[in-house]
Amino acid sequence: MPKPGEEPKAIEAAVARCRRCPRLVAHRERIARDKVKRFANHSYWGRAVPSFGDPKAGLLIVGLAPAAHGANRTGRMFTGDRSGDWLFEAMHRFGFASQAHSIERGDGLTLTGAYVSAVARCAPPANKPTKVEIEACRPFLLRELVALSELKVVLSLGKIAFDGFLTAWRASGRLVPRPKPTFGHGACASLPSGHHLLGSYHPSQQNTFTGRLTRPMFHTVFAKARELVDA
Repeated sequence: MPKPGEEPKAIEAAVARCRRCPRLVAHRERIARDKVKRFANHSYWGRAVPSFGDPKAGLLIVGLAPAAHGANRTGRMFTGDRSGDWLFEAMHRFGFASQAHSIERGDGLTLTGAYVSAVARCAPPANKPTKVEIEACRPFLLRELVALSELKVVLSLGKIAFDGFLTAWRASGRLVPRPKPTFGHGACASLPSGHHLLGSYHPSQQNTFTGRLTRPMFHTVFAKARELVDA
């Protein structure tokens, strides 16, 4: 069981060194080696991607996994792809990010009152980590839940992230409501600890290009997160 007081930076460093899942290690390194044409001149991160943000965050955002040519390339969660464009535009709009874009590490982006994580830290084949791989990665999220001592609200992007957070929350020694909260876009559950869990469709191109997730829908969830954090 992680102990309170661990610095998020220590967890981030441990993530970057991780080689627990052979399938994911092979995939992330192959992607970094055999680059797509549009990023042929880029230097890829090609490792597990650390979470990042404000150690005193009131809002934790939990995604699924790094994108092959997004975070797996840049080394920062939700950075360098269309999902990140949506996420940081919304975070900036509601006062959680210093700018509305996230292009690469060192681009000046800072988060205030927010921390960005995921249930899996390596880019998976077909964007689908296995249950075993998510379980292997869970200790990192568990450590973050203990380290983020000022946390008030968790926003899960997608059902896998929603369920993965609840599993880690229970493993951290906290209670989960019965019946277990159900994922849905705009879902809001109050946890026995006084924390709040929000759900949103993931800002993947599959959702945003088809209109399943629109900007107003996404902004509504962030407006609720802002309200709960500030309460």
